[in-house]
Amino acid sequence: MPGADPVRARARTAWYRQPVVWLGAALFAASLAGCVWIIVVAAHHPDTPVEHAGGGLFGVPSAAHSSHSPPPATPR
Repeated sequence: MPGADPVRARARTAWYRQPVVWLGAALFAASLAGCVWIIVVAAHHPDTPVEHAGGGLFGVPSAAHSSHSPPPATPR
């Protein structure tokens, strides 16, 4: 029987003969190249300083500020 040869069956189903493996490898390589390209382009264009609006980040104060003082402690 021609289909009963286990050596040929293993050669046909080897990982390097599967197109989805090569597609995954190509997508991985393209995404890695894109990351490197973005880093290289960003290194050539420095960030401009931004004016700091206040003492917080995104409108949230960086320290605890309260307009009310705590009530005085009363002995019991």
